[in-house]
Amino acid sequence: MTVHAREAAPAAGELPGDAARDTGGADGVLPPGAPEPKTTGQGERGGRPRSSGWLPYALTAPAALSLLVLLGYPLIRNLVLSFQQLGRIEMISRATVWTGLDNYAELLEDEAFWTVVVRTFVFTVVNVVLIMGLGTLVGLLLNALGKRMRLVLSLALVMAWAMPVVASATVFRWLFDTQFGVVNWAMRALGLSDQEHHSWFDTGFSTLSIVTLMIVWASVPFVALNLYAGLTTISGELYEAARVDGASNWRIFRSVVFPMLRPFFLITTFLEIIWVFKAFAQIVALNNGGPDRGSETLPVFAYIEGMAQMNFGLAAAASVLTILILLVAMSFYFRLILKQEEEQ
Repeated sequence: MTVHAREAAPAAGELPGDAARDTGGADGVLPPGAPEPKTTGQGERGGRPRSSGWLPYALTAPAALSLLVLLGYPLIRNLVLSFQQLGRIEMISRATVWTGLDNYAELLEDEAFWTVVVRTFVFTVVNVVLIMGLGTLVGLLLNALGKRMRLVLSLALVMAWAMPVVASATVFRWLFDTQFGVVNWAMRALGLSDQEHHSWFDTGFSTLSIVTLMIVWASVPFVALNLYAGLTTISGELYEAARVDGASNWRIFRSVVFPMLRPFFLITTFLEIIWVFKAFAQIVALNNGGPDRGSETLPVFAYIEGMAQMNFGLAAAASVLTILILLVAMSFYFRLILKQEEEQ
């Protein structure tokens, strides 16, 4: 007896072929003469929507135009100004005196400028190392504390991070005041009478040391809170497995935490380098780059040359060189980040 299994028998009240039309046939192919099923678009709605080619550019256009107007024009104007001589006489007479590359040649031949360049790099390296080191330790502490103590420490970090620069500079000036400062009072209490009425702003080194303390104090919360957020993404099973193998805390950090959070450390270090390199308000608010311009960094040097010395052409050239120096220094770091992304 031959069995025909091509079509199933229609149910009662159902036309022949309805089942094949509903299911598309047993093998997914419509029977001959059956109409094509209408698409409802549910697959497209359920999946990721396809955006047109111009939509991303239209969405980012307002931000790009704002940056072009607010940053592009000043940068171009500053570049043009660096090829001019603009001082008191030129501002009064409204004369435009083109000097070509004379401003750049004067800066590159000035030993004081290169002293400021070296000071800026040393200042940046010291600050970034302290910020990343202390921020990492505080972030690990946040991860190890209980819920209540973690909340208290997080609130303290947020308050330090949210403190305005001018307000924090005023507090630090009070702390290191010659006569009524808390630091000098503590030194007298410790029996260091020879340090009574010690002036902490007499030298550029001591001034930059206080600036470093203030910048580190304000920047550690950013690193610590972001590191704690990254640590919460690491599974606890990895820590348990490492401890079962007898790994110490340092080995766990080196073999588990750091490899998994390497992108965080790279990006955060990159941001800290930029923020510290362009530190301006802290130095000006504490001692205005003094004494005798001994605590100037490159941004402060450009400001003093322009606003105090009224040599705006030279100040513009100094700012352009500052940007170029920062770009050259950061190019090596860009290559490291790109290499890290390629490896991933």
